[in-house]
Amino acid sequence: MTTPRTEHLVLPGVLTAEQAAATVRGILAVQREDGAIPWFRGHHLDPWDHVEAAMALDAAGEHDAAERAYTWLLRHQNEDGSWYAAYADGDAADVTDRGRESNFVAYIAVGVWHHYLATGDDTFLDRMWPAVHAAIECVLRLQQPGGQIGWKREDDGTPVTDALLTGSSSIHHALRCALAIAEQREEPQPDWELAVGALRHAIRRHPERFLDKDRYSMDWYYPVLGGALTDAEAKSRIEEGWDRFVVPGFGVRCVVPNPWVTGGESAELALALWAMGESDRALEILQSIQHLRDPATGLYWTGYVFEDGAVWPEELTSWTAGSLLLAVAALGGDEATCAVFGGERLPRGLDDVDDSECCAPPSGQGA
Repeated sequence: MTTPRTEHLVLPGVLTAEQAAATVRGILAVQREDGAIPWFRGHHLDPWDHVEAAMALDAAGEHDAAERAYTWLLRHQNEDGSWYAAYADGDAADVTDRGRESNFVAYIAVGVWHHYLATGDDTFLDRMWPAVHAAIECVLRLQQPGGQIGWKREDDGTPVTDALLTGSSSIHHALRCALAIAEQREEPQPDWELAVGALRHAIRRHPERFLDKDRYSMDWYYPVLGGALTDAEAKSRIEEGWDRFVVPGFGVRCVVPNPWVTGGESAELALALWAMGESDRALEILQSIQHLRDPATGLYWTGYVFEDGAVWPEELTSWTAGSLLLAVAALGGDEATCAVFGGERLPRGLDDVDDSECCAPPSGQGA
């Protein structure tokens, strides 16, 4: 096992170099030999969290381990470009949820672009491009006339056309990363540009096109984290929900009014705050969740019930550690992580237009 590169992962009150190295080793200990990264050994793998953990490994300089994670996706992609929602302990032969969730499928584009920026490996990008292309085409077949993306496709192929704001916001980010990959390869994808513009318009202007999940903190900050809301719109949204979701000294609630803060949501909010230019508040959020750190493994408990003083559930998840490392990497100036989550180098696609111009997805897409 190599020594993780941790100089940019040192953050006062959050991680020392030794603690950062321990967290990276904790994720590596969860990873299987074939590259799969389940939540923890014996639990399931889902493609989104698998990619999140792989990106954290790249941020720490563990590029070979991260590439094995992407190779796992390459080997086990379904014929329609998707992956299943859950695999027992990362075993591709043991599928425990055969649904195909759109934001899970799209997220490969974020990870592949991040790995390329971290390594400059053109051969890797060439090898992964067919998988990224197939995944994005699979997702866009679920785009609705209003621009939003249907949640998933059932195992029998039935599309679930209801859209989730969090999932669609994550897809917005993934589409921009996919467009960056296409641009790097000089393979323009005009349909994708139209799709991301219509999706951004739906997120910014039409909350009624998404299922009402207002109680969940992810629906609050994900339009900012996914890059659909920026500048004054982003600031207004974050301020509106701050007192509802942020518990000073503990972290971010997963859902109101439950007295439960979670490490993953807290780290993601910190990353969104950093992207807005609010690094001080991002640091405060990351400092507030250090009570979730397990010193023995370097990993982080999923959540904490602050009224009872209880860790719950009792699980140390690779993706919680991964999201924290990515937030720290952004605050520490890691070039690849800053580029992927800061958005400066990501194409925006078609600018927002009125509904008469953007309410129909490109030819061949939609329900």
